[in-house]
Amino acid sequence: MTRRHVTFDCEGSQLVGTIDAGNAATSGLLLVTGGNEVRSGAFAGQAQLAASLAAKGFAVMRFDRRGVGDSEGPNGEFRSSAPDIAAALAAFREHCPALNRVVGFGNCDGASALMLAQGGGCDALVLSNPWTFEGTGEDEQESPPEVVRDHYRKRLTDPAAIKRLLTGQVSLGKLFGSLIGALRPSAPPSSLAQDIANGIKHFAGDVTFLIADRDRTGKAFLAGWDKADPRIRVCPDATHAYVEPHAREWLEARLIEAL
Repeated sequence: MTRRHVTFDCEGSQLVGTIDAGNAATSGLLLVTGGNEVRSGAFAGQAQLAASLAAKGFAVMRFDRRGVGDSEGPNGEFRSSAPDIAAALAAFREHCPALNRVVGFGNCDGASALMLAQGGGCDALVLSNPWTFEGTGEDEQESPPEVVRDHYRKRLTDPAAIKRLLTGQVSLGKLFGSLIGALRPSAPPSSLAQDIANGIKHFAGDVTFLIADRDRTGKAFLAGWDKADPRIRVCPDATHAYVEPHAREWLEARLIEAL
C-alpha cells in the first residue's frame, strides 16, 4: 500500500488530496468530508479508514475542498462543493488510471453535498447520516418531533438520566418545553431535504444510505424519507462518526460491499 499527496485545480484554486492505493486497484472510494473537517478526519479517523481499505486492495482518495485545510480558495461550504467533488474525481482517475469503478462516500453534509451534486460523477454512492437541517442543528426545535420523542423516550429509561432529573441537575422548564415540542405536528421537509432528494433522483448508480442508530442527524433524515426504502442500512448503537469499535467494523464492511 502506498500513500501519496496530490494537487489539482478547481476553478482557479489549488486543492490538495491524499491517495492510498494498492497495486493497480480497479475499484476506488472518493471520500467527501463533512463540515469544515480536513481530509484526515477527526482523530485521523478517515486516514485510518483509507489505509485499511487500501490494504484490502482498494484505492481511496481524500481531499480538502476549497478554503479548508491545505486547499486554496473561498470556503463556500457544502452547498457549493459540486465543482470540488468533480475536480477531485478527475484527479483520482488521472492518478489511478486502472480504476473502472469509483464509489463516492460522505457523512453528514458530505453526503448531502454528493446528493446535491447528483453523485458528482461517481459510479455508486454510500450516503451516511445526510444533513437536512436548515440551521446549525443545535436548536432542538429544528429536529422533527418524532426525533425529539425518541430522544426523550431513551432518556427516560436511562437510570443515570433519571437520577440527574431527581437530583435537580436537569432544568424542568427546558424539559417540559421539549416534551411539549415533541407533541407538535410534523413540519414539511426542509428545503435542503427536498433539494437533496431531487438531486439523488437523477443519479443512475447504486445508492446505499447508512444511518447511525444514536445519531440525531441520521434520524432527522429518516423522519423525512421513505423508511421502507430498501437501500437504508442502520448500525445499532452507533454515534454520528461510527467511533465505536463495532460501528467502525460495520462501516468498513458496508463500504467494501459497495466497492
